[in-house]
Amino acid sequence: MSKATAKYRDFVLLALFTAIIFVLGFTPLGMVPLGLIKATTLYVPVIVGCLLLGPKYGAVLGFMFGLVSFLSNTLQPAVLSFAFSPLVPVPGTPNGSPLSLVICFIPRILVGIVPWFVYRGMQRLMKESRKGEILSMALAGGCGALLNTGLVMSLIYILFRDAYAAANGIAVDAVAGVVLGVVGSNGVAEMILAILLVPAIGKILVQLKRRGA
Repeated sequence: MSKATAKYRDFVLLALFTAIIFVLGFTPLGMVPLGLIKATTLYVPVIVGCLLLGPKYGAVLGFMFGLVSFLSNTLQPAVLSFAFSPLVPVPGTPNGSPLSLVICFIPRILVGIVPWFVYRGMQRLMKESRKGEILSMALAGGCGALLNTGLVMSLIYILFRDAYAAANGIAVDAVAGVVLGVVGSNGVAEMILAILLVPAIGKILVQLKRRGA
């Protein structure tokens, strides 16, 4: 396959993964309201796309993840949507904060970059073993999912600790424990889901890509 054809194919795949992210993002499958926060499965196509297309396109998919999160939290706000959209007022103030864009976009862009390096690092350790590819994808998926939840909640604690306490009706001193609880519950559940889904989907797509190479 020529470089031009391969580039066109990758662009088509990028468009396809972007469409999947937007479809998931505006259905209950992608953004699941949990009262205070919205759980998400959007990291799955971002991670799979990252492993298939590389970190540059993965960063684009991560940005799309952040954009969908921004739109969802703006158009259908939950209690903590102020942490993801500057158009949603921060509790106790009449205005939103531009710092929410850091939380909304930076972790999601990294979700489209870091798993590729985890995957490639594992493959090098296993000397490009096809048998170990599923394990590499599973670890990459788990790291990506945990990175998303862990970094989002850490940034919320750093940037919006007081507002988070007000939204939850808890003391500021209790925020760290609540944040750790979210990471330990949502984060672990999302990590397990990624460990299962990323290799199951990714292995098939990688094989198809190799056949067409």
